[in-house]
Amino acid sequence: MSAFFQPEGGWVGDVIPYEKDGVFHLWYLFADRMAGADGAPANGMPWHLVTTEDFVTFTDGGEAVPSGGADAEDFNVYTGSVIVDDEGVAHLFSTAQNPKRLGDDGRPLQLVAHATGGEGLGGWVKHPTLTFGAPAGYEAGDWRDPFVFRDGGIWRMLVAARHADGPERRRGTVAQLTSTDLETWTPVDPIWDPRRYIAHECPEVFRWGDWWYLVYSEFSDAFCTRYRMARSSQGPWLLPPGDDQIDTRAFYAAKSVERGGRRFFVGWIATREGETDDGAWQWAGTMSVLEADQRPDGSLSFRLPEEMTASFGESLGAGMPALPLTLNAVDRYVDVVGVEDMPDAFLLSAEIEIDEATEEVGVLVRSSSDGDEAGAIRLEPRRSRIVFDCWPRTLTGSEQWQISGDVPFVFERPCPLAPGRHRVDILVEGEIVVAVVDERVALSTRLYRRAGERIGFFANGGGAELVSLDIRRRA
Repeated sequence: MSAFFQPEGGWVGDVIPYEKDGVFHLWYLFADRMAGADGAPANGMPWHLVTTEDFVTFTDGGEAVPSGGADAEDFNVYTGSVIVDDEGVAHLFSTAQNPKRLGDDGRPLQLVAHATGGEGLGGWVKHPTLTFGAPAGYEAGDWRDPFVFRDGGIWRMLVAARHADGPERRRGTVAQLTSTDLETWTPVDPIWDPRRYIAHECPEVFRWGDWWYLVYSEFSDAFCTRYRMARSSQGPWLLPPGDDQIDTRAFYAAKSVERGGRRFFVGWIATREGETDDGAWQWAGTMSVLEADQRPDGSLSFRLPEEMTASFGESLGAGMPALPLTLNAVDRYVDVVGVEDMPDAFLLSAEIEIDEATEEVGVLVRSSSDGDEAGAIRLEPRRSRIVFDCWPRTLTGSEQWQISGDVPFVFERPCPLAPGRHRVDILVEGEIVVAVVDERVALSTRLYRRAGERIGFFANGGGAELVSLDIRRRA
């Protein structure tokens, strides 16, 4: 049992979720990280399948869509989507790519491929005659991640694409095609064409109540999954009130799936090079899921699914002083660290009362006994944000100022933090840390260095009270 799925011998790339009869079918790009001489996957990229009913217990189905082979157009079977038509036929659309097959610009072609299967969502039969590439006006090397959905009497396909002309870093667009038979596709105007990003990976559209949502993963500088809102399936696509990110840069390529009126976003938490906190973020990682809630204004909140939190049933003590615990830190930093070591996996839920004008308050995880070295989930009311930080950073020399990167933190997320009571949920499993504030804003990351196994509570430049603290492990 785990909150985060990872296959044996590999890593999870982009997830293609689909729900059938209460079961979530989660196809994903299986990354074994065995690269050939050109840096491409040595064995090609297949789809694997894992199923679950609760995002806690997983059944690994292994390879579902194999690589077509070294010379095939689908040597790499990249991201796509799965739908079932009115006759019960399952259709799988994917990206076909082979580094040996180059377009006129010298780049590997990206193509949309089609396969069909039965009601069991398996036994896929590929249909090479239905494969197609980018039409005129689009770059042939960026034509990927087909997402198909029903819109009234027609089918629509979204494709992560790039215009053939324009500023190099702002050609990204969400191309669109329509069909009545799922075989013949006609290009129409892009569903969204902001001329802002390099590309919009893993595009997705869904309807929830009176709103339509366009989800995409920004392939530019931020490398995060974002969303837009509209009253129509064709836009205009509006920036949601508040924040348009699903999570941090570490939680990428998220796509959603619905069951019983609930919507879950499934992506992957990236690993870091060398398994160090200073390492570069890598492609692929460990599967992770967040549940979305729709606010009255149509914007979305994100939190841990109830099934996931319910899997932590055994209550633990932390060796903290009796609650409520008040920290008076008007002109200094004050912390209290528990005396009990935490297990490898635990769920922490805390209620914190923040005084007006307080600079920062938060929770330490994987902390040393004196609180000097730890990962920190920091709430900063004056800046209306939450931050993940860790200390110490790698030393690069003998002087105090010679540390790895003079950056003040690892991640930040906008978050309204008015004076008063706030809830912080933190799920820690191995090196993965997922924090959620007020069941609204999620912050996922990795913390490789374990300075200790304690938890702590701190405040700086004001006052705060730890009103309640509940720590649980799996029984």
